[in-house]
Amino acid sequence: MTDKSTQPRVLIFDTTLRDGEQSPGATMTHEEKLEIAGLLDDMGVDIIEAGFPIASEGDFAAVSEIAKRARNSTICGLARANYKDIDRCWEAVKHARSPRIHTFIGTSPLHRAIPNLDMDQMAERIHDTVTHARNLCDNVQWSPMDATRTEADYLCRVVEIAIKAGATTINIPDTVGYTYPFESAKIIRMLLERVPGADTITFATHCHNDLGMATANALAAVEAGARQIECTINGLGERAGNTALEEVVMAMKVRNDILPYRTGIDTTKIMNLSRRVSTVSGFPVQFNKAIVGKNAFLHESGIHQDGVLKNVETFEIMRPEDIGLTQKNIAMGKHSGRAALRAKLKELGYDLADNQLNDVFVRFKALADRKKEVYDDDILALVADEQTNDAHDILVLKKLRVICGTEGPQEADMVLSIDGVDHHIDATGDGPVDAAFNCIKMLFPHKARLQVYQVAAVTEGTDAQATVSVRLEEDGRIVTGQSADTDTIVASVKAYVNALNRLIVRRQKSAPGDDVKQVNYRDAG
Repeated sequence: MTDKSTQPRVLIFDTTLRDGEQSPGATMTHEEKLEIAGLLDDMGVDIIEAGFPIASEGDFAAVSEIAKRARNSTICGLARANYKDIDRCWEAVKHARSPRIHTFIGTSPLHRAIPNLDMDQMAERIHDTVTHARNLCDNVQWSPMDATRTEADYLCRVVEIAIKAGATTINIPDTVGYTYPFESAKIIRMLLERVPGADTITFATHCHNDLGMATANALAAVEAGARQIECTINGLGERAGNTALEEVVMAMKVRNDILPYRTGIDTTKIMNLSRRVSTVSGFPVQFNKAIVGKNAFLHESGIHQDGVLKNVETFEIMRPEDIGLTQKNIAMGKHSGRAALRAKLKELGYDLADNQLNDVFVRFKALADRKKEVYDDDILALVADEQTNDAHDILVLKKLRVICGTEGPQEADMVLSIDGVDHHIDATGDGPVDAAFNCIKMLFPHKARLQVYQVAAVTEGTDAQATVSVRLEEDGRIVTGQSADTDTIVASVKAYVNALNRLIVRRQKSAPGDDVKQVNYRDAG
């Protein structure tokens, strides 16, 4: 048997809280960021990119607090290639047990044109800003944004400059997901062969999934000599997303015969983190998503079912428990007690405090009265819905009654709490959902446009809970809300209200002229 302790270590750099949060609509609250960072730290992530400190006061506060709380992970902040960004980044991360500054600039011909710098001017800026960062922090990462479309000779030149200026990690971003695995590996090999000092630093890879090759590109870079993978939970990220942490980690675990590398990740914590990130970001995980999708360990084909019953390895290359999935799905009911619920939640990866357990238990009992059987997915939806609702929400649904059918108009009668004050209204609409949404618009006027409205059943049967996702857009701000209920209309209204509460947070965070995420350099890869 191979001794994995002797295998090369690949560092896992998680950027869910920075690049992942830049997904349109994936805004997280301060408390949610702290929670996700704690889970990442506990799972064994080597470096957590906690945010973009200069982007807003909210980002700075989150990065700073995460830096203070982290027990194991290096805490990293992002900074553009200027002193103001780098100084602000250092102020945020300096209290970490292990801080890192990550600074970047676009080096491809397309990106050099943005700041209107020629090759020599950009090279000088790289030298000056990396030197400045290194004078503040011993751990400096530098990224040539759009590296995979940068001329080979110039890429070698600027990487050498960054190394001489003190960068300890060089990240090679495939910013637009353009690269093919062979090219990803070729670039890393070229830099290791041609750049003086390349053997003294760590090369990282940061891949986007625009052509569906992020995981393949990241692993190809590792085979070529990269020893850090930048990734996100569930592959969250701008456009088509980033390399998914769960995919690269499990690929190296399952195919260790041809990928003889090790990580420090406790893979049994993957599923819980995946579910939590999905909930706080408002981005549901597609059913057939590799590793963490709902269907990843389900078999419907008769041949597959027969094979799995005889030998699970016939159609499963990893065990569900390897990622923290329980194989049990025993239904609970209205006679199940608080202890049974606590045991079930622990089995599903949740260790709730007593007050949280009590809240979920009340909702569980209410659900059990409406459903014959409550399955694992029902309980997960309950927990997700409970965690989505913030005690400090401005808007809270108190009461809803709708009238619908073949004869219109459809009507909704609603009580909505706004800043702690209950307001009653009724409205009509083109269907019960539209009528209910019209009630909210009349009580809380806004310009947000409904972009997405999705309904999915959590389990089977006419008594199944419905999970509703709503995406709203207002003045370039995009937010997503989710909720679950056996009543689809109630779930719809709660999801809409949840999205509006997130929009209020976005409004507060995005002071005019202060949102760096909207400028040209919004992505370090």
